[in-house]
Amino acid sequence: MAIFTGIATAIAGALFGGSALATSLIGGALAFGAKFAIGKIQAAKQVKQKYTAVQGEIQFGGDVPVGTLYGVGKTKGQRAFYAKWDKGNKRNAEVFILANGWCDGLEPYVYMYGEKYDLVAQATIGNEVARYGVQGFIDGDGNSAISIRFYDGRPGQGVDQRLVDVTANLGNKWKATSKLSGMCYVVVERYYHLEFFRDAGRGKPDIDFVLRGLREYDPRKDSTVAGGSGTQRLNTPSTWVHTKNPAVHRLNYQLGLHALVSGRTLIGEGKSLGQIDLATYFVAMNVCDTLRANGKKTYECSLFVSGDDDHTEVLKQFDDAMAGYGLNRRGLSGVIPGAPQIPVKDLTVADIPVDRAKDVQFRPSAFERFNHLSGQFTSIQSMWNPESLKPVYVNADIAADGRNRQTSIDFLQVTDPDIAQYLLNIRYRQNRMGGKATVPVSRRFGLAVQEGEWITWRGKTWLISEWRADERLRITLVLAETSAEIYDDDGIEPGPIVVPPTPPINPSLLSTVQNFNVAVGMINGAQGYDTPALLFTWTPPDDPTITAVRFVYQIEGTTEIFEDQCTSPEDGSFRTTKNVVSGKVYNARATITTVPDRLRTFTPWMTTAQPTGLQTLLTGLQQLQDDALNRFKELQQEMDEFFRPRLVELLDAFSLDGAVGQIERQQIVATIGDALAQITEERRVRVSENEAMAQLLTYLQASLGTTNARLITEETVRATTDSALASSITTLDAEVDGNLARLIAEETARADGDGALASSISGVSADFNGRFAQGLVKFEAVAAPAGVDARFSVLLRAGTSQSFKVSGFYVELYTEGGVQKSRMAVQADQFLVTSGNSRHYPLVFENGELKLAVANIGTVNAGLLQSLNGKMKIDLNNGTIEIFS
Repeated sequence: MAIFTGIATAIAGALFGGSALATSLIGGALAFGAKFAIGKIQAAKQVKQKYTAVQGEIQFGGDVPVGTLYGVGKTKGQRAFYAKWDKGNKRNAEVFILANGWCDGLEPYVYMYGEKYDLVAQATIGNEVARYGVQGFIDGDGNSAISIRFYDGRPGQGVDQRLVDVTANLGNKWKATSKLSGMCYVVVERYYHLEFFRDAGRGKPDIDFVLRGLREYDPRKDSTVAGGSGTQRLNTPSTWVHTKNPAVHRLNYQLGLHALVSGRTLIGEGKSLGQIDLATYFVAMNVCDTLRANGKKTYECSLFVSGDDDHTEVLKQFDDAMAGYGLNRRGLSGVIPGAPQIPVKDLTVADIPVDRAKDVQFRPSAFERFNHLSGQFTSIQSMWNPESLKPVYVNADIAADGRNRQTSIDFLQVTDPDIAQYLLNIRYRQNRMGGKATVPVSRRFGLAVQEGEWITWRGKTWLISEWRADERLRITLVLAETSAEIYDDDGIEPGPIVVPPTPPINPSLLSTVQNFNVAVGMINGAQGYDTPALLFTWTPPDDPTITAVRFVYQIEGTTEIFEDQCTSPEDGSFRTTKNVVSGKVYNARATITTVPDRLRTFTPWMTTAQPTGLQTLLTGLQQLQDDALNRFKELQQEMDEFFRPRLVELLDAFSLDGAVGQIERQQIVATIGDALAQITEERRVRVSENEAMAQLLTYLQASLGTTNARLITEETVRATTDSALASSITTLDAEVDGNLARLIAEETARADGDGALASSISGVSADFNGRFAQGLVKFEAVAAPAGVDARFSVLLRAGTSQSFKVSGFYVELYTEGGVQKSRMAVQADQFLVTSGNSRHYPLVFENGELKLAVANIGTVNAGLLQSLNGKMKIDLNNGTIEIFS
């Protein structure tokens, strides 16, 4: 600045008699103009880059520029050291430099494998400031598979003695002098625990740390600075504190981060407090800390910067974070925050020289302003990734401009969506308000105002963005239109609500299927059989290298293992009957087959919720009906072949003519001693005014002593005035010493005024030494206005000592209220369902009680529930519970 001071002294001497005030004013104006022009040229040459609160890549090597973090950000850091030791290299450690300077600490979580994991504070073991384990990577004994030791970068910090000791015998050693003073870093030590890495299908973790960055100097809390109050001191970093205030960041960047030994400026501009306009900074810091209506601070931001960054671009990030502007006031660096001000003066016609030109543009051209503004911010909820803000646009502005003019402004240094949305709206309003003016003013007015202040002119409010003075101390103000309405919260909606994303699953890391489960089911097979089956389900993997899913299963309580597999993993389900039996609970687990082959693991064992179902026969009734009908047809054919010709012959020889009743009996007998052969045939006919009947009775017998064989048939037809009946009864007996076996077949057809009925009955009985058994099969069809439409009956009767028991079941169709219904009735003292296993009865009904081994019921309607031992009773009707000791 010496050259500008010399020029200013010459000008002041020529015009103002060497006035010191004039020398200072002119020198400052010249310096500001030169710095402004040079800054614009440098900005044009600088390649644009994204400035954000995230450092997203691991940095390697020794040519990485120094960098630090203002505020809070996510970083992978710079890997500075790696070592491995122990049997099979089960243990390894890495050193990551997170930032230069004295930082505040780590946030209590990290990111690994695309997920968020909480840090668990643990006792320190050396010189580290803090030590952490990772939730989910700590075994039952409290041992951490991942241990993180944090060093905050304070001057004179101690060495990590643990790392020195474990690497002492390795080729790559961590030296006792490697203290990394002035650098914030972490030591990440890992133990290859099978449970957390191999069995979980995980590889080496890539960790993202969330760092609370630099402790910073705040002059408002320094009582040695005019206007300050507190214990902070500029040259005592131990008194500094962490903050996210953009104005505090900007001041500390301008002051610079210095090397501990040489004092060289590593990051920032390296200015002194004497070169800073602290008054503007005090205002800006207070504006940023002011709470808005939503309870949040007005402005906050975080930013990673490096020693190679362009100062103008970094300062602009801090300016944008508080909707403000940087300024150079009389050679001093300052900042204007985005907040309303009270105008200091009113510019009138009398304050504007008429002999000097002015340039006024009350409304910028449409090419200079936009009417649709979008942008992004850094979302913590979205794992520190950029998320879009709600676009700002006004239909009236679009109509006024004639077309949509869109641009974007990103606030990636801001992590709060409400603050970022507020900033986007302010920048939109500032652009729409964009009147400009370059106005010459009198010395009286010009010397009374300065850059950053608001004035009024022509009924509008203006911000003094530049203050110029030429060699004759003619002052010119560059004005930008502004208004307090720009910063009004009205009409500004809260920022977007970001839902945290679902943690991704890297298919190449899958060592088995996800969400595996097993359940029981039934498959309907041939001839009506239901076969028990197992149903395996899983989440279909999005990985073409998985070619099959393999299943291992066994009956619970046994050791025999069965296997099956599904060669289409994308189906997500597979059903098997292989080695599956009924009435059993199964355990199952699964794994995968991959091409190329890689590490595979089994899922946990899963158990079916209930036993497999019972194998059942659905066609038994139909089969029995078909068999019985076929037998009846065979009997009928035999009777036709043997008896029918004889019957026709007899009928031809016998006729009735007006007879009221007639009986004819014919018998053929042959005997020799106890041997008897006999045929008896009887015909009956009867006619009256209201009845006609014809009956044929045939009796065949062959006996030898106590051995008898008999065939008895009876055929009857009858017609009355209101009914007709046709029936056929056949009885076959075989008897030895009183032990009798009998077959009875009966067919009946009847019709009357009330309905029609057809029935077929087949019965068998056996009597041995007084023990009697009888089976009866009856087919019956009934057609009538009321009653049973069709009935299928199976009856069993047995008796001992003249005491009879009847057991059987009925299947019926009946009509009730004009609606045909069906029912099945069982007549038995005990009704049970068995799985076929010894003494295994899943369902038993006896003495009015229903007993179930396992019940799966959707809804229970009951009045009284009580325990079997009578110790507890629940009355659902009255809402009472009784417990008896």
